[in-house]
Amino acid sequence: MSEETIHESKRSRSRQAIATYFRRIADALGRGEPVPADEEGTVTVDPDAEPELGVEVERGADGSVSLAVEMEWPEGDGDVDTDAAASKATFELYEDAADQWRWRLVHDNGNVIADGGEGYASKANAEKGLASVKRNAPGAHVVDESKDEAAPEEGGSNATFELFADAASEWRWRLAHDNGNVIADGGQGYSSKQKAKQGLRSVQANAPGAAVEETDE
Repeated sequence: MSEETIHESKRSRSRQAIATYFRRIADALGRGEPVPADEEGTVTVDPDAEPELGVEVERGADGSVSLAVEMEWPEGDGDVDTDAAASKATFELYEDAADQWRWRLVHDNGNVIADGGEGYASKANAEKGLASVKRNAPGAHVVDESKDEAAPEEGGSNATFELFADAASEWRWRLAHDNGNVIADGGQGYSSKQKAKQGLRSVQANAPGAAVEETDE
């Protein structure tokens, strides 16, 4: 039987974005869930309990270096889904009582895990705002403002997740673009820094492949 390429993709990504992608793979493996093959999660594989793991580092004739990580298992022992649910969340686009357009990212469990924090004059501008979150959240560096951390100059995206404690001593996060605009926040306070981090990690994992639906307020 000849080989068949079911999915293949290749593009430049920041180290931070790659780390987020591998974290999603690790989390899925640890939970025994289907593993996302693409960044958006539309192609998934479900390995068997003990797949063969191969790691190869190769130096090319052109001076390039490649790192290949490969898992292999008998086809009958694991499913491949090329039309998987891309995310466990959905972007809801809606018009508020003041006739401004807003968006929120709603997890399948019903929780709002992110919103734009502001109203937009037009639906098109709201769509641009959530598109910026889709694009920048996966690779954004996370900085802890309580430690006076600064985002590394290398890697990352055009935005940074900022962790901070508010006046009520609750932990919050916001996604700040390099232009100074806050393009998303958690919309709530968390009892601990760790829970706030879990909230923003969920946004990193679910925003890229989340569907966009127009809905009532």
